Amino acid sequence: MTAVTAKRTTGAESQDSVPVFSSITPRRVVLDTNVLVSLYVFTDSRFALLRAKVESGEWLAITNDACFDEFRRVLGYPLFALAEEHQQTALEAYSASVMRNVESRQACALLPRCTDRDDQKFLELARDSAADWLVTADKALLRLARRDRLRGLFRIITPDMALTMV
Repeated sequence: MTAVTAKRTTGAESQDSVPVFSSITPRRVVLDTNVLVSLYVFTDSRFALLRAKVESGEWLAITNDACFDEFRRVLGYPLFALAEEHQQTALEAYSASVMRNVESRQACALLPRCTDRDDQKFLELARDSAADWLVTADKALLRLARRDRLRGLFRIITPDMALTMV
């Protein structure tokens, strides 16, 4: 639940701020590594609003050890030439707002096989955590979205699509 401040008034009385709890459930999202790099390395990214949704709690970002470790590994790629301090900052920022080690809720549902075996873990995490969306720019994962074989489990969407649904 999300706490929201509301004003309680009866007309002539003073106004007091009281916490009111919203029953709105945050959208559950799995962000693949390429999206995380965009959000936590290139902080001026056009997808900054997605990061704001996660950090505000409006979206519940979900990860597990395998997906988090891939993000850690990718941050060290020579392509990015990130100093150790910048890598740590990105990891800490993501760690502060992500839910880790989620319980398996739908593990019995069969998933299609992704042509890129390294991406299968994101499909499994989205399924097992009952995610609403798997947000990715990965072509192999997006091909699975077009086949509509995940209906009833979760949607695979691009960051651009996520921006239109915020």
